[in-house]
Amino acid sequence: MLRILITHGLLFLVPFIGYAIWLYLGKKAQTDKKFRDGPIAWLAISGLALVAASFIIMASVGYAPQGSQYRPAQIIDGVFVPGGYEEPNG
Repeated sequence: MLRILITHGLLFLVPFIGYAIWLYLGKKAQTDKKFRDGPIAWLAISGLALVAASFIIMASVGYAPQGSQYRPAQIIDGVFVPGGYEEPNG
C-alpha cells in the first residue's frame, strides 16, 4: 500500500518538478518568486489528471481472473517459464 501511495504521490509531483526544471534551465533569475507566482493551479490539475489516469490504468490492467492462482516464474530443465495466473487443480 505504501508503494502505491508513493508512486501516486510522485506522479502528482511530476508537473511541479518539470516546471521547476524548466525554470532552472530557462535561466530565470528569481525562480522562487516565479514558482510562487506561476501556474500552480494548472500544475495541480495536471498532477491530479496523471494520478487519475494511473488509477484507471491500474484498475483496467492489474487484475487476475476470478478463482485463479498465481504461479511464479520458474526455470525448469534450464528453460525459463514465465509466471502467470492459472486455474487451480481441484
